[in-house]
Amino acid sequence: MIRTLLTIAVLALSGTAAMADIADDGTTSLICVEAGTMAPEFSAVTAAGEPVDFAAIAGARGAVVVFSRSLDWCPYCKAQALELETITADLAEAGWSLNVITYDSPETLTDFATEHALSYTLLSDTDSAMIDAFGLRNTRVTAGSRFDGIPNPAIIYIKANGEVAGVQKEERYQDRPETVGIVQLVNLINQGAPAAP
Repeated sequence: MIRTLLTIAVLALSGTAAMADIADDGTTSLICVEAGTMAPEFSAVTAAGEPVDFAAIAGARGAVVVFSRSLDWCPYCKAQALELETITADLAEAGWSLNVITYDSPETLTDFATEHALSYTLLSDTDSAMIDAFGLRNTRVTAGSRFDGIPNPAIIYIKANGEVAGVQKEERYQDRPETVGIVQLVNLINQGAPAAP
């Protein structure tokens, strides 16, 4: 069963709710940016190796930023990346860009994008600076291991003004939100209406 945690702050009614991780002992801890707050300063590198900031990747109304573990070795991430291509045009029509960020090298992202003819932006965060800034680092991974620095998969919806409008995160890395739901949430954000998870 997929449990998607979603917070969207588009009206005062929806407020600001934090994403919380529920540990085995029942305690919770903040693990992600909150809807209704301003996104951290954004800086990443494109698959072509060019540094970019948020203004360079955002559409007229905002950016959907998908934090993914790896397009090199993670089969769930690869499948999601391929499926995301099917909504790129719909998001663009709504004024939003689609961006996937991983800790992979630009070369790895270029190879994946070329092989699969992807039209959206792939971003490299090799030092996991953005993954850390958004509070998404998977802390259950052994420090110094091959997987050190991967994010907990999440989708962050950032308005053009830099405000975090919504956050989706799954309980298990194997689960990802339905792709069609991403477009639906963007349309709700554009309408200024609160969305139910």
